[in-house]
Amino acid sequence: MEVQGTIKMIDETKTYGSNGFRKREVVITTEEQYPQFLLIEFVQDKTDLLDNYQVGQQVKISINLKGREWVNPQGETKYFNSIQGWRIESLTEGGSPDLPPLPPEDAFEPISEFDEEEHDDLPF
Repeated sequence: MEVQGTIKMIDETKTYGSNGFRKREVVITTEEQYPQFLLIEFVQDKTDLLDNYQVGQQVKISINLKGREWVNPQGETKYFNSIQGWRIESLTEGGSPDLPPLPPEDAFEPISEFDEEEHDDLPF
């Protein structure tokens, strides 16, 4: 599944327990008639994916829906859902934040002269 929206908040990476479990949360606002604020968690090595993103950026996040069951000490069964991200892509002009933005088209000078002798010595 995928969700799209604008980043509203990016939390810091938090580490839990003696085994070093890492989790980082991001909130995106969807763009629809009734915008939704979705809390999406990235865990373990996926927390680093958020390093190159910032508040206000439009993104598409690939997600998995997770659910678990828990029985409290009184014997009552509770259910919890979470949205876990595993990939994030920028929808903002300029593409992925991992790549530098492209230069404007007029930044390059066109080549107008070719040396015919050099150009004609191709083996095919």
